[in-house]
Amino acid sequence: MSRLDSETKRKLREMGVSSLVDALDLQDDTLTLGMVFEERIKLAVDDAHAAFTHSKVEGLIRRAGLRYPNADLRRVDMLEQRGLDRGVIAQLGTCQFITRQQNVVFQGFTGSGKSYLGSALAKQACQHRYRAHYIRMPDLEESWATAKDRPAGREKWLRKYSTFTLLVIDEWLLDPPTDDVRSMLLELLERRYDSSSTVFCTQYAKKDWHQRLGSGVHADAIMDRIVHNTLWIETGEVNMREHTATTS
Repeated sequence: MSRLDSETKRKLREMGVSSLVDALDLQDDTLTLGMVFEERIKLAVDDAHAAFTHSKVEGLIRRAGLRYPNADLRRVDMLEQRGLDRGVIAQLGTCQFITRQQNVVFQGFTGSGKSYLGSALAKQACQHRYRAHYIRMPDLEESWATAKDRPAGREKWLRKYSTFTLLVIDEWLLDPPTDDVRSMLLELLERRYDSSSTVFCTQYAKKDWHQRLGSGVHADAIMDRIVHNTLWIETGEVNMREHTATTS
């Protein structure tokens, strides 16, 4: 197959298929010699699609705001010593919990790797073409507080955070929430209930959540929208920050 002329390339790029033009340009004539037209086009489309997919995934990961962009579920250290079930971690990696609209809780001591696991899970979701977002609870509260100063700011804020297919909230309940934040959490989790998945990274066991949420009707309602259909994973007592520092 002869090379495309410059005008044809221009038209293809104008139509938004630059990756196909690049794939055709990069084809090695010695490797494709003897291939019929359809086979060469199929090969070019496969290469262009792979490049498009990689670019899309990289964009999703970049916009997810991960605390640990290089986190990887396949490289979680000391699974057995931390009491983590290898099968459960592998199952999370399939992202089937997202299709089931399940939540995930990573609960453990300070430094036990909760943030890393949350980042790794969000990154895995991006690799499955899901829109994911990572945010620390204090930052979530701050962005909610500033949203009220913009026209329809809080409704837009709720729409934004309710539409992420996977939302990772790190440092969950680090500080007891105010009445305003409790109301936000109830509305946000109500909108996400049975339609998306939320990951909570926290040092507090489930038995402590109700009290930290204020022990009132808001606490009841928030808990009701979290505890059902949720995978609870304890991250153990090993301080992974200390471990990483001593092995690096």
